[in-house]
Amino acid sequence: MSFYLKDPGSRIDYAIDWAPYLDGQEIEASLWTVAPDEEGGIAVEEASFTIVRSAARLAGGLPGHSYSVTNRVTLTDGSVDERSLALRVEQR
Repeated sequence: MSFYLKDPGSRIDYAIDWAPYLDGQEIEASLWTVAPDEEGGIAVEEASFTIVRSAARLAGGLPGHSYSVTNRVTLTDGSVDERSLALRVEQR
């Protein structure tokens, strides 16, 4: 899991390069989720993916709070995999 600091006012794209893990497969679907899902917390504003990379624009978050942002992908062979990012929101 990768760890990042995020300002509550920033709207930043975070991406995962899945190429090293695909073993000849391609990404067919991608879903981003945030935990905890709380009022004023981090929001996924936009999400996109290519056959080897997924990205999400994350906004908001409450200062002093930590979040787990998970990307779940479905591959062309039907298998499913996940990677998570840890974000701590701090005023910068």
